[in-house]
Amino acid sequence: MSRYAEVIGDPIAQSKSPAIHGYWLSKLGLDAAYRAAHVTAEGLESYLVSRRADPEWCGCNVTMPHKQAVIPLLDRLDPLAARIGAVNTIVPEDGGLTGYNTDAAGFIEPLKGPLAKQHYFRMARILGTGGAARAIVAALADQGFTLVLAGRDPAKARALIDELAPKGEHHAIDLAHFADPTDFPFDDREGCLDLLVNASPLGMAGQPPLAYDFSHTPPGTVVYDIVTHPAFTPLLAEAKQRGFATIDGLAMLIGQAAEAFEKFFGRPAPRRDADMGLRALLAP
Repeated sequence: MSRYAEVIGDPIAQSKSPAIHGYWLSKLGLDAAYRAAHVTAEGLESYLVSRRADPEWCGCNVTMPHKQAVIPLLDRLDPLAARIGAVNTIVPEDGGLTGYNTDAAGFIEPLKGPLAKQHYFRMARILGTGGAARAIVAALADQGFTLVLAGRDPAKARALIDELAPKGEHHAIDLAHFADPTDFPFDDREGCLDLLVNASPLGMAGQPPLAYDFSHTPPGTVVYDIVTHPAFTPLLAEAKQRGFATIDGLAMLIGQAAEAFEKFFGRPAPRRDADMGLRALLAP
């Protein structure tokens, strides 16, 4: 039997992970497989018990709703995963199971160009307070950003900031604030790095639209939407029309998968074509 890794969740049919990892395995010609496994909350513990006993199992990615529920079932946590409080990658190591979070690295990857430059001020407006926002808040706080976290429940946003980014003068506000226009006069943004991040499912196919007024967006902002279906969301379409630089959700998805792939199979993901072939495969 070939070595294999999996992605687990409930539901799981919508996951793009098998396509991503399968593409890379094929490119490398590895005798290994990657598949999806439907695992319910009730079946999570028994799933891990069975995989612990399988020498061919290389690990699994974890998607909703198990990213936090899986933590007590593991032997150890990577420090970043422990800080974020969520695991999206499990790897059998040293006779036990180790939980990692590759979402933070995947989110930061397409920002490495701008982040390599010096700035006297960095600000990120983050929309959403769900599981993905936890990794994003931690990652951007570590990069020296002042954060404005917006959620339907500002108290939840405040608690998330206090937990994950206790240092710095960060702000928590109601998501509805960004739906209404503003006449705020932005100052000179030269030497600044501004981000707008949609870390919510709003704008995803089958979800309500994201209500956002671009009068809240400073000149030169990079607009980043982590939604992957569609990859080119209405937010990104409007941002591009207005002349803003954009990053789509496939960038984060592929970046976090590449981190996990190397942990599973011991080889870097083959990405010499800047992911163009993989993006063509994933395009809805």
